[in-house]
Amino acid sequence: MEAYILLTPSLIGFLLFLLAPIAGVVVISFFDWNLMGSPRFVGLANYREIAGDSEVWRAVRNTVYYVVLNIPAQTVLALLLALAMNRRMRGGKVLRVLFVLPWMAMPVALGIVWNWAFDPQHGVINQFLSLFGVDGPAWLSSTTWAMPVLASVNVWQYTGYTMLFLLAGLQAIPESLYEAADLDGAGPVQRFFRITLPLLRPSMFFVLVTNTIGSFQMFDTVYVMTQGGPGGSTDTMNFHIYQQAFQLFRSGYASALAMLLFALILLVTAAQVLYFRKRTVYDFS
Repeated sequence: MEAYILLTPSLIGFLLFLLAPIAGVVVISFFDWNLMGSPRFVGLANYREIAGDSEVWRAVRNTVYYVVLNIPAQTVLALLLALAMNRRMRGGKVLRVLFVLPWMAMPVALGIVWNWAFDPQHGVINQFLSLFGVDGPAWLSSTTWAMPVLASVNVWQYTGYTMLFLLAGLQAIPESLYEAADLDGAGPVQRFFRITLPLLRPSMFFVLVTNTIGSFQMFDTVYVMTQGGPGGSTDTMNFHIYQQAFQLFRSGYASALAMLLFALILLVTAAQVLYFRKRTVYDFS
């Protein structure tokens, strides 16, 4: 009985702030509602409209493109940093803090700073390139470069944060395994692929799942830096949902889009779970 009493505050919070909003989105997706008048039940009309809406599928493609740009680069860089930080070095703790600092900054503030940095006329990026005789493009006005710029900003902000989880996984690997591998004549490459990567699988699973979910939900950087432009090339699903709900006041259609985004995230997460279902463990005894 005491356990239920102690769990009640958390359970109430879960019901009010997580389960109830999700249920509300599901219900609203079957209505036509402008947030002010009376909702009008339309059944599956919103979902049928999604099927024929080219802008929605452009947003889906943009979101997937962003995830593909962001996740591999962020994961590889975080792993390299974690491997470096796992070595005993002078000032290692200070470097860890410096790498994590970007994650602690507000995304909106970072978006404003990076917006200035990528300015084609006065930004530091193009000024730096000009030192080598390179004429930098109008980064955020280019349909080719705008999305890679957004992905690079996210990689810069979250790589240090991701590094912490991978570093924790590395430090949990028993040193005795590496000592045994050395005795058997295994080189650095063999130790990495035969010991480090397999035993890092649980941490890698957590990092990939959480970062992929976060990337699919990316909104603030787009809102601050590009507003979905140029030409809709950075119009992601979350930003498109925002436009439909709070600019066009089509909350029912926006709710249906949110359900589509949920289905995409669920599908990708399920694929990751299936891939990592064979988790490597080790025995300390």
